[in-house]
Amino acid sequence: MTIDDLKAYGADVDTAIKRCAGMESLYLNLVKKIPEMEEFEKLNQSVNAGNLEEAFSYAHGLKGNVANLSLTPLEKPISEITELLRERQAIDYSSYLEEINQSLQKLKEILA
Repeated sequence: MTIDDLKAYGADVDTAIKRCAGMESLYLNLVKKIPEMEEFEKLNQSVNAGNLEEAFSYAHGLKGNVANLSLTPLEKPISEITELLRERQAIDYSSYLEEINQSLQKLKEILA
């Protein structure tokens, strides 16, 4: 994985590296940890189980992580689902979960 790969993915790498005190290696190491986060699976499970309180907690945590790393393709759907879950709206979240999972899969492919 390179900075150029992440830029092609849609990440705002320049902003994220500034947040990492200009340390590109730190940024890359943090990005590598994102796909390993169990919160992605727990978000899916809690939404599918109808536990919107728990789902909000997982979505909110993920939002902070991906936003700080400027992983825009993940940040957008996670931010959207977080705001809907904040209101505990009983709606169909499948399109949001699908977009999150697709973006996460693309990130995994970049990291492979």
